[in-house]
Amino acid sequence: MRTALSRRALRPLVAATAASLLLAACASGGTDDPADAAATSGASDDGFPVTLTNTFGETTIESEPTAVATVNWGNHDVPIALGIVPVGFAGATYGDDDGDGVHPWTYEGLEALDATGDDLPVLFDETDGIPYEAVNNTSPDVVLAAYSGLTEDDWTTLSQIAPTVSYPQFAWGTNWKDMALVNGEALGRKADAQALVDDVLAQIDDALAESPDVEGKTVAFTWLDPADPSTIGVYTPLDARVQLLADLGMTNAPSVLELAGDTDQFFVDLAAEQADALSDVDVLATYGDDTTLARLQADPLLSKIPAVARGSVAVIPDGVPLASATSGPTILSVPWALDAYLDIFQGAAERVG
Repeated sequence: MRTALSRRALRPLVAATAASLLLAACASGGTDDPADAAATSGASDDGFPVTLTNTFGETTIESEPTAVATVNWGNHDVPIALGIVPVGFAGATYGDDDGDGVHPWTYEGLEALDATGDDLPVLFDETDGIPYEAVNNTSPDVVLAAYSGLTEDDWTTLSQIAPTVSYPQFAWGTNWKDMALVNGEALGRKADAQALVDDVLAQIDDALAESPDVEGKTVAFTWLDPADPSTIGVYTPLDARVQLLADLGMTNAPSVLELAGDTDQFFVDLAAEQADALSDVDVLATYGDDTTLARLQADPLLSKIPAVARGSVAVIPDGVPLASATSGPTILSVPWALDAYLDIFQGAAERVG
């Protein structure tokens, strides 16, 4: 059984967009088929051709896409939120609670579009990299990957299948807002995408009113491997999960900014012997379970971090949908996870003192 942590926005996001497109179709003569209306009406708010610049070059989409494929993490949520059912997207692995390859917020979006069961899009198996043949077999006319880690070879190969939209600047560094806007622009629906972004930001503002201690806190988002406590992985400000914390009113601790320097990577390593470098962190975020805080506080090096010592640690349960929803946040996953995620950070922030 699928349960959502916060369902208050998902269906309005998908359904309201589809309804607005259908109304636009009716106003202009339109079509009797709602599916055709969602695919053809109101879509060209920016006009075609559309040209986008990414790290590897320019991508031009000559006309409105009708067969949308996506690769890598979460890009499929953008067309779904805009009322478009992709022909194929990457099957979920991390945080897939029931093993069907579809995260719960994505499933709900597809359900709202009558695209589950036999009508579920093709799920690409990216275990060993992008399956180009499988992507090609869906006959896409655009491939969306604004949030991704594509190599230039990946982009070149995919571009031979269909115009491919890669990340604007940094691998795995596109936040959920820009993912929506870049992919939305490729679909000719940037204005619609902006409206969805604005709606989610308004929901964040409302939710923060119920988590008053979160805003203004300094934070470091880390990966602490229980099997190897000698190294602290620190996610940099380029990382999408860190950028989500900025949307929640938190700021990168100065130590995080210093550690990141001018790197173009989404994480850096810090030796546990230097753990006290994170002494300016109000809230330490990491993945784990209900034993994590006690383990950190018992570690002779990690316990030197003041946030650890006082218990202001936001532990995101590892390997579950909530972790996936917020480590690669999307226009659909953010509202789905928002309340539960903020509850974790509010609990940690209350202990800052």
